[in-house]
Amino acid sequence: MADHHTYGTSTHTASELVRLVSDRLGLVFIERDSDYRGVHHLAGTSNKQIEIQPNPIPGDDEEDDLYAPEHPSARVLLLTITPAPDPALQSRLDSIEGLIHLGHETL
Repeated sequence: MADHHTYGTSTHTASELVRLVSDRLGLVFIERDSDYRGVHHLAGTSNKQIEIQPNPIPGDDEEDDLYAPEHPSARVLLLTITPAPDPALQSRLDSIEGLIHLGHETL
């Protein structure tokens, strides 16, 4: 089982969110560049993964596509994956001003 949460912000840039989350959680993010997802940031431990992803990603047709089209107002997304619900992580992320919880899924 895996617990997935999606957060979004239209207040912060991806770089600002990386700094805020790094400070709050004590994690180090690695910048990645992907043809599919564009530039995104990844941090993880043995039991959790956190990604910070711009919602607009480069499209094949020179137009940006949305990574999460169901949340068009979110400029930047934060995605978490943990093996089980992690209320402490969710509480810390909920305390970041301008970061809004957009969805939850358990797989």
